[in-house]
Amino acid sequence: MTDNDNRAAPGRLSVAVLGAGLIGIDLMTKIIRSHRLDLGLVAGRDEATSGLRQAARLGVPVAAGGIQSLVDVERPFDVVFDATSASSHAEHVEKLSPLGTMLVDLTPSRGGQMIFPTVNRADISAHRDLSMVSCGGQAAVPILHAITAAHEIDYIEVVTTAATLSIGRGTRMNLDEYVDTTQEAVRRFTGVTDVKAILNISPARPPATFRVAMSLLGKDLTTDSLRSLVMGAAAQVRSFARGFEVKACSANDGKGFVAVEVTSSGDRIPRYAGNLDIINSAALLVAETYAADRLSMAGVVNS
Repeated sequence: MTDNDNRAAPGRLSVAVLGAGLIGIDLMTKIIRSHRLDLGLVAGRDEATSGLRQAARLGVPVAAGGIQSLVDVERPFDVVFDATSASSHAEHVEKLSPLGTMLVDLTPSRGGQMIFPTVNRADISAHRDLSMVSCGGQAAVPILHAITAAHEIDYIEVVTTAATLSIGRGTRMNLDEYVDTTQEAVRRFTGVTDVKAILNISPARPPATFRVAMSLLGKDLTTDSLRSLVMGAAAQVRSFARGFEVKACSANDGKGFVAVEVTSSGDRIPRYAGNLDIINSAALLVAETYAADRLSMAGVVNS
């Protein structure tokens, strides 16, 4: 492991990324630009992986010891982003929680408090294990939460389509967990019990842009009422995920349909990989919000 004492710059929190796959490396790039977070380590399990090599080329400290790399550091990290697998997250919580570390979980483990920055931002600093649910959940729940706050909805179906090239090994290992966690999040934040989530991995060439289609059955749905709610929620999401765009919004005879697409801002992932961009952008905002709250309580001013 590269020598590092996790000493964050004044007015920032020290953070690490656990996992050097597609999600972890895009997240690394976003953290480097942050004014509230100092990236102290990217940890994986194989020093030969392209992700760790990319991080090292950028001058970021790297380690190949997985979770143990984070436990063994001289100073515990303030925040750790878990970009590994759902089955591993419980172990990571067990090992890092005694150190006072905040975990931001990018796996569909269902282990911590589900967070959607525009819906329950106030919950961020009250919990130490925060679940970002799934990319489909981050795209759908803010929209569905707004709709169900104004309309009585009986059924919701969420169909997520992502390009195969944007789906890493960790996500492929967690497809069932992805669907289950997305469904649970929709139920919890809408109050609708009859929910179905579907994930399509598209092999199309050129690669398909990340898309989430939502079908609803309910009362008093009109295109005008739906559009007003959807556009308002979308504008809030766009405040941190610029590529979030509503592509369809209509209602007829008690049936509503909304489709959104998300493009990435570039960096180290292609534009079609909006699935990575939206969950990472949400995770970054969560960590920065936690940092702002913590530093504010400590009397630190960060411009």
